[in-house]
Amino acid sequence: MNRTKTQWVVSWASQLGPRFLPFADAASDDLPLSRLLRLSLFQISVGMAMVMLVGTLNRVMIVEMGVPTSLVSFMVALPLLIAPFRALIGFQSDHHRSHLGWRRVPFIWMGTLMQFGGFSIMPFALLVLSGAGQSAQAPQWVGQLGAAVAFILVGVGIHTTQTAGLALATDLAPQEKQAKVVGLMYVMQLLGMMGSALILGDLLADYSPGVLIRVVQAVAVVTLVLNVVAVWKQEARSRQRQPGLPAEESFQHSWKLFCAGPHTLRRLLAVGLGSMAFTMEDVLLEPYGGEILKLSVSSTTLLTFTLALGGLIGFAWASRVITRGADPYQMASWGAWTGLPAFVFIILAAPMMSVSLFVLGVFLIGQGCLSRSGFIYVGG
Repeated sequence: MNRTKTQWVVSWASQLGPRFLPFADAASDDLPLSRLLRLSLFQISVGMAMVMLVGTLNRVMIVEMGVPTSLVSFMVALPLLIAPFRALIGFQSDHHRSHLGWRRVPFIWMGTLMQFGGFSIMPFALLVLSGAGQSAQAPQWVGQLGAAVAFILVGVGIHTTQTAGLALATDLAPQEKQAKVVGLMYVMQLLGMMGSALILGDLLADYSPGVLIRVVQAVAVVTLVLNVVAVWKQEARSRQRQPGLPAEESFQHSWKLFCAGPHTLRRLLAVGLGSMAFTMEDVLLEPYGGEILKLSVSSTTLLTFTLALGGLIGFAWASRVITRGADPYQMASWGAWTGLPAFVFIILAAPMMSVSLFVLGVFLIGQGCLSRSGFIYVGG
């Protein structure tokens, strides 16, 4: 009886996933949905790290710790400076040689360790940076250097883990399913951001420096656990990947082949400008809500949930419309138009002291990010 009931639950869950989870049809006989979802745990950790950096720490540093906004903006921007090197990271993982016969796992592991190390030292570096307690005796550059190192470690770890993880996902998927697998991974990142925002917002309801230290270090441990579980027995070992074999091609040659595609540079420019337009405000939204609208730390952290929810709805809508034959460029323009009233609502929220208008603007910003979704499909 119990076995029959268990089989019914598993069957019901497998049918529920493809019905409600975007891109759940990315699964195949060789790559079932359960294995895909386990692999996507590294995206959950990436989403959690993004919530911590952009949704929590930037507000705490500006409002509670009194760190200058310009310095906070610089610290939060440090992880983004690593983003252009993701192409090089991906190329290196494509051609990596190791005695264990792995290509992707070593990069995911090193990225995980960098995230773990960055989050481990980050709360103490921030306390020194703000001059709290006995750290007021320390030179100012000590806190600045420590915080910069922590943010860089987390940033490099995020980009390394995510780049190699997405490459591993496409390695495992059949060629005709690769675009959908990448879409599913992005959906899981948004779900990770939403879940992390809810949990971190609850943990930081009674904010204090001690609570912040415990929460940030818990994020470090959870990141390590999630990523280890995600890649466990995912990549097969191969003797053809051991050291000593000649390199197949150079990065410069691969980059030239990529740029030789039709409208590649224009498409990259459009994606870059769209991403810049929808992410420049990230460092300001939480401090804006804290200083202007007097929202608590937990409330401003929940703004990231609203942002991710809007992005998830927009991404699901874009994928549904485009798979039915809609023009992805037109879908991208709709996403851009959605962002215009969003910023107007956020600007008007201050003189009107309207939290609802502010939250609506944040939601529309997340939904406007579907402008990038169209170009993902064009590239795929």
